[in-house]
Amino acid sequence: KVFQAVVSCIGGDGTIYIIPKSFETALNKLMAEIQNTFRGLGLLIPYCWKKGEACVVRGSDTVWYRGKIVEVSSSTLQVQYIDRGYIESIPQCHLYPTTFYTGIPPFCIPCQLYRTLPIGNFWQQEAVEYLQELLKNEEVEIHIKELPDNPRGKLSISLYFGGMSLSSFMAYQKYCVAEDCQDVQKLGVFEGDLSPSYLVQPLPVPGETFPVTVTHLVSPKEVYICLDSSENLTKCSATERAASCDSESLNKALKWCNKIVKTLPHLTNFKKELPCLAEYVDGLWYRAKLLSITQLVPVQILVQFVDYGTYLVAPTSRLRHIPCHLLKYPVQAVRVLLAGFRPAPDDKNVERIPYSPEWSLKALWTMVDCVEGKRLSASILTVSPEVTISLYGDDKNLVHLKLIEMGLAELDQ
Repeated sequence: KVFQAVVSCIGGDGTIYIIPKSFETALNKLMAEIQNTFRGLGLLIPYCWKKGEACVVRGSDTVWYRGKIVEVSSSTLQVQYIDRGYIESIPQCHLYPTTFYTGIPPFCIPCQLYRTLPIGNFWQQEAVEYLQELLKNEEVEIHIKELPDNPRGKLSISLYFGGMSLSSFMAYQKYCVAEDCQDVQKLGVFEGDLSPSYLVQPLPVPGETFPVTVTHLVSPKEVYICLDSSENLTKCSATERAASCDSESLNKALKWCNKIVKTLPHLTNFKKELPCLAEYVDGLWYRAKLLSITQLVPVQILVQFVDYGTYLVAPTSRLRHIPCHLLKYPVQAVRVLLAGFRPAPDDKNVERIPYSPEWSLKALWTMVDCVEGKRLSASILTVSPEVTISLYGDDKNLVHLKLIEMGLAELDQ
């Protein structure tokens, strides 16, 4: 069985506690009931606690949780939050014995990685801390491999995050040995890999109107667009729905890659068009491709962020190998030419776009104002030799009409 779950806790012995997404509604309902039943402080009179006894515990967030006593000492008790998995030392004044809710099984499930042997036969503290940092409170995909002999035992699972196997990833990090490590190569960390490339985004059929966003402008006439089906998926074409699904999955995969990016090696091959991960000015890593070496000492590389169309000159320290599973998502940004207008020959603005001097900078900034943050729609006119579209604003008028009104462009039939 395969299902989505949230990792609630990593135990000190490496046990992975998960809460299936399908349990969330029932858990939230139970938590609300507990808050209504128990108010104020815990039990303030002396009480003889016993190991294994059921209780409710007031957490540091002042919320009441179901608990179980796992160890008794003089002043504090070791308590396990049975719906979360973690164990804490709790003063007795924050506990209350109860027989309420004991008939409801714990919502979190203890798990172990299937056929995965930690180095030294137990998970080292460094590995446990790494698992905590990587997985806690994150949504993951669970594949059940083997049920426990004891109903209270650990479920044997394969866990996938962002399309990667946790067992294979931890084996690559030298924290364990995994019997099935065939997908370690999905990390894309081997110099011997064949030259990979990105998939091309499928486009709607010519003549069909579809929603888009403009992610980058090269000039008023040359822009990069992304298919935007976020508004109403039911009215979208199959192409747009697929693009939306790809975009959502890609964003999740990139989020995970940003968590593990320091484990990915820096680029040593600077072949043109080579896919890679590149760090943008916001400190996050995105899919990119190499365009050219702009400086040799120190080395500076011109890259393009393929899901946006934007460019950046970056040092090699901001470029890393891309995990191969990120190549299965089509490039999100599509370069297009806008039809119906051309530069005005009598545009007297002196400041020109350096790489496209037929256009004034004023024309570029006017077009930016016309498309930035706007709900746009497009219709493809031709796909060869280049993709050419008509681009409409949220008022359903062609976006370039503003430039023509201002004398920055003229109609081109």
